[in-house]
Amino acid sequence: MDKHIKWIFTLPAVIFVSIMMAYPLIYTFRISFYEWSMSSVSAPKWVGLNNYTSLLQDERFWDSLWITFYYTSASLFIEMILGVGIALLFFRGFKWDQGAKTVLMLPMVATPVAISMVWMLIYEPTMGIANRFITALGFEPLEWLGSTSQVIPSLIIIDVWQWTPMIAILVIAGLTTLPQDPYESAAIDGASALQKLMYITLPLLRPTIIVALVLRLVELLKQFDVIYSTTMGGPASASETMNLLSYITAFEYFKMGSASALLMMFFVLVIGLILLLLWIRKRLGVQL
Repeated sequence: MDKHIKWIFTLPAVIFVSIMMAYPLIYTFRISFYEWSMSSVSAPKWVGLNNYTSLLQDERFWDSLWITFYYTSASLFIEMILGVGIALLFFRGFKWDQGAKTVLMLPMVATPVAISMVWMLIYEPTMGIANRFITALGFEPLEWLGSTSQVIPSLIIIDVWQWTPMIAILVIAGLTTLPQDPYESAAIDGASALQKLMYITLPLLRPTIIVALVLRLVELLKQFDVIYSTTMGGPASASETMNLLSYITAFEYFKMGSASALLMMFFVLVIGLILLLLWIRKRLGVQL
């Protein structure tokens, strides 16, 4: 009885969480095969795979897929590079105390809507501090969130500012657990600081870096609040990610069947990317 007591106490929570995760997924999958408009009193109509085929023929869907890929990959790449760099800088060059941790965590604890409002003021074309800064450097003012070509880079800047500290904190936690024996041996052999970084620190940090990468990848793919609060998918759908398009399809166009099909395709995309990362981790021989 004693060896099974941990399962008895945790079973209710496991069942509850499983139901809360499985039911919405199954329900969304079921609705994706129906034509159902929330603006109509008629019952949902079975259409089979029509919602999926219609999406594949919709240029707006492919645009949202590209925007999602562009926004996610660029943000993830910049955040990983900056996060690892900041972690190494703080861990080796600066005193890592509670005050530094607090400063790094400030962007993460602010609410997304508040962050969006502040950055909308920063990006304001006439009075915003962003244009004041670049014009002081001799450059032409930009439209930032109001330009179809500049809106995604502008949103990437917001995400990098907010979430790079999380990568840095995770990597610093990984740095504190690294063994010192390899560094002592390398110092005896006359290894330089760069050689220690490339051949000791980064290889030992692989598990931590992969965990941070997976966490940020999932969060970036489902990013919604900041994008919706700042641009609502505009201008001209230039910042409309798959997540945002599904929301607009469901709650602005009231096409629940099409929105459900889009969400299922988005779900498959996320799972596929996660499995790819896990396969890469296995190929690299990284143990988490």
